[in-house]
Amino acid sequence: MNPLPRRPTGRPPRRVAAAAGPAVLLLLLAGLEAVAMTHQPARPHAVMGATALAVCLCTVPSARTPLTARAAAAAVVSLTGSALLIAGPRPPHVWGLGEGLALLLLLAAVVRRAPGRTAAVLGPLLGLACVLTPLRDLRPGLFTVVQAVLTVVVAAYSLTLRRQDAQRLRDLAAVRAAERLELSRELHDLVAHHVTGIVVQARAARCTGLEGPPADATFERIETAGSEALGAMRRLVRVLREDGTRAHPLAGLAEVRAMTDTFARTGPPVVLALETAAAHALPAEVAAAVHRIVRESLTNIRKHAADATAVRIGLRSVPRGVELRVANDGGAPARLSEQARGGGFGLAGLTERAEAMGGRLTAGPAPEGGWELTAVLPLDGGATA
Repeated sequence: MNPLPRRPTGRPPRRVAAAAGPAVLLLLLAGLEAVAMTHQPARPHAVMGATALAVCLCTVPSARTPLTARAAAAAVVSLTGSALLIAGPRPPHVWGLGEGLALLLLLAAVVRRAPGRTAAVLGPLLGLACVLTPLRDLRPGLFTVVQAVLTVVVAAYSLTLRRQDAQRLRDLAAVRAAERLELSRELHDLVAHHVTGIVVQARAARCTGLEGPPADATFERIETAGSEALGAMRRLVRVLREDGTRAHPLAGLAEVRAMTDTFARTGPPVVLALETAAAHALPAEVAAAVHRIVRESLTNIRKHAADATAVRIGLRSVPRGVELRVANDGGAPARLSEQARGGGFGLAGLTERAEAMGGRLTAGPAPEGGWELTAVLPLDGGATA
């Protein structure tokens, strides 16, 4: 479901800094607490300071140390510190607020992002460590209830986010599977057409017993039809389908013109610019992809760019392919995130189709304002994804 340029595997510097920010604040808070509690007995103060420092350090993001390892270390250190302080003579105040917040931060991350079995084990351990931290004090009082409530709320909210993430991944997989199924249906129409032509011409050549230039011309047509069939297969074969029936023919540029006329009657005016050379060079499967992309783009404009006053659709030739550009001057989509716009699954399906054909598709704010979608589709089968 890519090829588009791959995303870098490491986190961008800004994301690293943003992720490390809370850890730095927690370390500062733990240091301030250690200084403020120097009047406490030496042993409890030392245990509290060491556990708080270790747990806060576990919240620092690291590419070498995974989240589960850091969370497990924090749980073990915190539970050990709580056992030492609760078992012995308890001073009036040794609960580390910074340590408690760090444990809540790790609990949220583990419940949301860790693998299922790991989260089922580490989550309760971190929750227990969170609840026990106030009990280190001689008279914990209300702090125990507050910490317990915070632990339950953080765990429940993180579990809700985890379920939402899983549902979004399932929805995205369903959209991509549907797009692959559509490609396989188109494959049936196109390849069946080409192969039928090959069979008919081959039978005609055999039955007539042609020799010389007429035979050469017939076999040349057979070769051309075979090449077209192979090109269509390279562009469309990504998923095999057991039932290859189809109830409607492939849409093309004629349907694009009709669709834009219909859209303009109830929406903003549409300027459709189809380069003649590009239009004549389009294979049927590429024309169907153009129709699919334009249809989804106009649907998104109607849903998410109500303030648009004009829509521009252009198709032009580029080296070894064609470029389709759909732009509007509306401002709403450019300001909204993908989740706020409703999931972005339509774009995921279009990207799947473009990449399966060896092309690429991008969408985002246009330099001159508004929103634009650009798709580059090859005419010769493209590169393998």
